[in-house]
Amino acid sequence: MKCRETLKLIESKGKTAEIVDYLNHPPTLETLQNIIKVLEIKPEELLRKKEPVFIERYKGKKLSDKEFLEAMVQNPQLIERPIVIDGNKAIIGRPPERVLDLL
Repeated sequence: MKCRETLKLIESKGKTAEIVDYLNHPPTLETLQNIIKVLEIKPEELLRKKEPVFIERYKGKKLSDKEFLEAMVQNPQLIERPIVIDGNKAIIGRPPERVLDLL
């Protein structure tokens, strides 16, 4: 739902967006590393920690940045969304209105 709201906000500003179906086409480790770099966050901050797979496999464990990234590559549902990237700037659209800061 948040993804659709974010997309509507982007379109309301006359912009277009490329939608990436990350569940069917998971990002590579390198792609996630680049996203983290542009977002200027740590990999752990991109995790959806309420997802059942996170709770079952990772909750309470101390993981390295690379291990968090590998977990997201293997379980793309763990990736926080929506992520909006515009050139060398990016933002996580939660709440959707945050995307307006990028536009």
